[in-house]
Amino acid sequence: MASLAAGLWAQDAREIVQKAIELDRRNFVQERNYTYRQREETRELDASNKPKKVTIRTVDVQTIEGSPYRRLVARDDKPISDQEQKLEQQKLEFNIEERRKETPEQRERRIAEWNRREERRRAPLREVPDAYDFKLAGEETVDGVGCYVIQATPKPGYKPKSSAAAVLTVLAGRIWISRKDYGWVKTEMEARDTVALGGFFVRLAKGSRIVIEQTAVGDGVWLPKFADIQFSARLLLVKNVREHLVFQFSGYQKSAAEGPAVATRTGAAQ
Repeated sequence: MASLAAGLWAQDAREIVQKAIELDRRNFVQERNYTYRQREETRELDASNKPKKVTIRTVDVQTIEGSPYRRLVARDDKPISDQEQKLEQQKLEFNIEERRKETPEQRERRIAEWNRREERRRAPLREVPDAYDFKLAGEETVDGVGCYVIQATPKPGYKPKSSAAAVLTVLAGRIWISRKDYGWVKTEMEARDTVALGGFFVRLAKGSRIVIEQTAVGDGVWLPKFADIQFSARLLLVKNVREHLVFQFSGYQKSAAEGPAVATRTGAAQ
């Protein structure tokens, strides 16, 4: 009986994860219906994991004629100069005009290419249900949201279907999923071993970690809120790279209509 109960418990955990992934895919499509602000902080680290160079960019993201457009608004948490703001506004208006002049075939190709890039980036997520052994570790509240807490451990002997998914064979940690609607609330994972990505060109080091948080923006839609990624890698078996990346997403607003929203958005970085 104990083994049967354990099996059902594991099956339930996997089902919860599958439902969260299905919802995440729908949310990915819905993201294009929102404007938002994205702060990107990149820290290049030395051998002691201390920052040797820090770059911070803030962009506003909106969808123009079917695919996203990123508009620079700040560097190092300071608004860009008046001259740069004028240039960014001109670039935005130019892109709106150019996309509106596209033939249906050109528009379809542009959107399809963007979709292909995003699908490649998200490809490992499709393998998650098969790549892990899941265990329901309890329930917790995260930012006021009641969550299932699921322990995810790489399944021994799993063979990734894509080179990008090789990282799943070493990443282990916990996933927090909303009990109410299966929204993917939080993920904390760490590499338990070194793994080769893309053949032998990149080796991701043991100890690399990732934290991702999402937020509910209404209508059952969950979108990115925060990502913290710290990794060490060896490129071409020669160059060592150590970086700490922090992404923050804010100001989600449902687009009233796609395209002509060229007015400056409000926010601390403006």
